[in-house]
Amino acid sequence: MTAPDGAAAHREFFTGPFIKTDLLVSWLEQHGIAATSEFVDPSLPDDGDLDRDVRVLVPTADYDRAYLLFFTDRGDEI
Repeated sequence: MTAPDGAAAHREFFTGPFIKTDLLVSWLEQHGIAATSEFVDPSLPDDGDLDRDVRVLVPTADYDRAYLLFFTDRGDEI
C-alpha cells in the first residue's frame, strides 16, 4: 500500500518513552523491519528527556511480523 504522496504506508506499532522506543527501533531494524519514530508532541523542545513520549511506526506490510516478533509470548525463553 502506498500513501497518496508516494511514500509507503506506515502503521503505529508502539508508543512509549524515548528510552524504550529507541531500543525498539534498533531491534526491529535488526530483524529487517524499517521502523521509524516520531515525537508524540513535536511542539515540545528536544531537551534530551528520555521519558518523552515517542511513537514507533512500521510499514503496514511488516506490521504483523513485527507484532509476532515483539508481542508473542515465547515459551523457549528463560
